[in-house]
Amino acid sequence: MMDDENDTGPASSYRVTADELRQFIERYERLELEKKDIADQQKEVMAEAKGRGYDTKAMRKIIALRKKSTDEIAEEEAVLEMYKEALGMS
Repeated sequence: MMDDENDTGPASSYRVTADELRQFIERYERLELEKKDIADQQKEVMAEAKGRGYDTKAMRKIIALRKKSTDEIAEEEAVLEMYKEALGMS
C-alpha cells in the first residue's frame, strides 16, 4: 500500500505530466491570442492605408513578393507570361 504523502509512483508522475500538459496548452492558447491580436493590428494597418487611398490588394501582392527571392519572382513572372501568351492575352 502506498503512503498518500509519498510523492513517488504513478499518481505523482501523472500529476506532473498533467501539469506539464496544462502548461503547454496554456502557452499555445496565449500564442493563439497574440496571433489574433497581430492579425487585428494588420487589418487596422490595411484599413488605414485604404482610407488614405492606397490599393490594399496591390499592397498585399507587394508584401508577398518581398518574402520571395529574386529568382522565385523571375520564375513566376516567366511562367505567367508564357501562360498569358498561350491564351493570347499579351
